[in-house]
Amino acid sequence: MKLRPACIVVILMSLGISAIAGAQSSADAGSRDNSKDLVGVGHDTTLPSGHEADSVVSILGTTRVSGHDRSDAVAVLGDVIVDGKVDGDVVAVVGDVTLAPTAEVGGDVVTLLGTLQRDPAALVNGSIHSIFDRDFGPFSRLRAWIKNCVLYARPLAFAPGLAWAWGLALGFLALYASLALLLPGAVRHCVHTFDEYPGHSLLAAFIAILLTPVLFLLLGITIIGIPAIPFVATGLLCAGIFGKAVILAWIGSRILGSRLFGGRNFESAAFFPLAVLVGGAVMLLVYVIPVLGLLAFQLLGVLGLGAVIYSILLLLRSHRTPPHLAEPLTGPQPSAASTAGAPAPEPTVSPVSPDLPRAGFWIRMAALFLDAVLIGFITSLLHHAFFVLLAVYGAVMWKLRGATLGGIIFDLKVARLDGQPMNWETAIVRALGCFLSLAVAGLGFIWIAFDGGKQAWHDKIAGTAVVRLPSAVVRVPG
Repeated sequence: MKLRPACIVVILMSLGISAIAGAQSSADAGSRDNSKDLVGVGHDTTLPSGHEADSVVSILGTTRVSGHDRSDAVAVLGDVIVDGKVDGDVVAVVGDVTLAPTAEVGGDVVTLLGTLQRDPAALVNGSIHSIFDRDFGPFSRLRAWIKNCVLYARPLAFAPGLAWAWGLALGFLALYASLALLLPGAVRHCVHTFDEYPGHSLLAAFIAILLTPVLFLLLGITIIGIPAIPFVATGLLCAGIFGKAVILAWIGSRILGSRLFGGRNFESAAFFPLAVLVGGAVMLLVYVIPVLGLLAFQLLGVLGLGAVIYSILLLLRSHRTPPHLAEPLTGPQPSAASTAGAPAPEPTVSPVSPDLPRAGFWIRMAALFLDAVLIGFITSLLHHAFFVLLAVYGAVMWKLRGATLGGIIFDLKVARLDGQPMNWETAIVRALGCFLSLAVAGLGFIWIAFDGGKQAWHDKIAGTAVVRLPSAVVRVPG
């Protein structure tokens, strides 16, 4: 097949006509005035015999021309049937064209992801173009999926020609069940994390989605980080696939653990593959529901990614502090004589109790304003780096001093909820979480005013809280 440039123009024109037609109100085709366009959205458009029209267009319906069409006959996601006269082109986008013996076409006949059925007596004055017809490999399978699934905003449907889509979905379900069978401990851990921290998992997913383009950009800018891009992308892909297995296992465990099945808790290695299959069967049925199916599909991926990422963060948090540092500073202290001549210990920031009074919204905003003024002055010539440098500044100060300069002025300090000293992992996670708090119109910061624990979104993600120091607390000297 030789595709002329004019053919591409015809297709683009037909899509443009369809877009304009979609914005117009449509009535019954038989009652339209013959001097106007016939437009149908969601139903068939027919030009009866003995009638004339400037053009006949249908979207999600069949275009039938039995009279005289002075321009083009177009169907988008539908078929075109001509047994009359069309002065212009006949175009079917994701549809078939049928030319009866009495058909007369003055221009070209174009089918995209469809076929042409032409009677030998039909007259076509232009050329014929079939782009990706049903015999063109996998593209032929997309037609039924687009018409029955995409148009209804759902991944699956009970319709002819979709056996391959169901086979693909069942193949992925088998993959998820295999992951649960091979890695039952990891699946169990992530399921428990999501069950206990659903909100934190969702926030972790949003942060990952927001920061992934930034991460790839930074890796590309540094040049030396370019080789790491494929590995990072592969890691995110694997995390997303494993995350879907986790959420399916969570859904299945909820069903199998319900009263209908005795309300038992299954913790054996064979339970989670079964839970994945049960959860997957439920989701496959949800996928066939218009609109809700697409939303469920997207939400499954987001929640799964968040559950995996937050489980990793919790695992790092549980192993990053040595046991001897976690012991409280109690008991007898060494005497001055015993410490005479001993080298001075390195200054460290002692852990701050999260039970201290929590800092409110306005005082935290005042401290943030002072920090923003300071960083804004330093980066006055680097406007685009302001938020990045502010995050770096915050992470460094939280780790080294437990507070930024603004926080020090207002006697504020960042405390970990587990009572352990601040470390780099927590400081960095908290700094990255600030981007999410800021991204949604600053809602993550406003959350402080309404949250019972006076925590921002980045506090909840990092497991921290901002407390007000009493006057008796002695700060570490600089």
